[in-house]
Amino acid sequence: MPKIVPLTTRALGAEPGEPDLAALSGWVADHRGTAADLHAYRLDVSLAPELAAGIMFPCAGGLFCCERIRESLIGLNTGRDTAVEEIHVDASALIEDATLLAAQKREVWCALPAPHSLGITDTYYGDDDEWCDAITAAYRTIMRAMRDAGIGGHVLICDTVDEQEVSLLAGKKVLFYAPASDHNDLVPLMEYQREIAVSTMMLGKAIDLANEYEVHRWIIMDPDREGIRLALSHFDPDQVMAGGYCSDNCDTYWKKLVNHAVYVK
Repeated sequence: MPKIVPLTTRALGAEPGEPDLAALSGWVADHRGTAADLHAYRLDVSLAPELAAGIMFPCAGGLFCCERIRESLIGLNTGRDTAVEEIHVDASALIEDATLLAAQKREVWCALPAPHSLGITDTYYGDDDEWCDAITAAYRTIMRAMRDAGIGGHVLICDTVDEQEVSLLAGKKVLFYAPASDHNDLVPLMEYQREIAVSTMMLGKAIDLANEYEVHRWIIMDPDREGIRLALSHFDPDQVMAGGYCSDNCDTYWKKLVNHAVYVK
C-alpha cells in the first residue's frame, strides 16, 4: 500500500516587508522592557509564520538585516556605505537579536546578506583581497557572537556568488544561498559546501555536477512534485529537504510549502 511521507522542511529566510503601524505598536507594547525596535519586530515577524506552519528547521531574517550589520561595523563613514578605517565589530545589537530569536525557538538559524551584498565600498584597505579578509573576519565575529547567544547557524543570501567569500565562510553552520543562481554559481557553491540549496529549475544541472563534488544534502527550493521525484531518483530521502525563502504572503507561503513537501513511498 503506497504511503505519503513528508520531506524535511527548511527555511532559508524571509523578507517580511514594511510593518503595519498598528501591528508594530502592539508588538512594541508586548515587548516593553526589551530591545524592541523595528528590526527586532521584522525578525520576529519573519519567524512566526514558519513556526506556525510547522517548518522543521526555521530561519529568521533575510536581506533586510543589511542595516543592522552595517550599524555593527566600526570603521565606516557616517553614511555606513564606505570603509574609511580598519573594520571592527560591535555585535551588541545582533546579540540582542539572537537572544530574542533563541527565546522563540532554540537553535533557530538566522539569514543575513552575504558580505558583498552590503554594498560597502572600500577606501581604506585599497586591495580586494585585504578588504575581503577584513569583512569576512567581521562576519565570523558577528556569527560567532550570535551563535553564542543561541543561534544555530546562518544562511548568507547573495544575488551573485563571490567565490572568495564562500571559500572563507562556508561551513557546517554557514550556508550560502543565491536565489537567482545559474550554472556558474553552482560550481563554487558545490565546491565549498556539503549541502546546497537549488531551485527545481537548476536541479538537473546540479545533479549533472553531483559526481564531481561531495554534496551530502540537497535543499530543493519551492519543490513541485516533479522536482521531488527527480531528487529522490538520485538521492536518499534523508539527503533531500524542501526549502523555502519567502518574499510575500508568508503565512500562506510556508503552509503551502509544508503541504507540498511530501512523496509517495
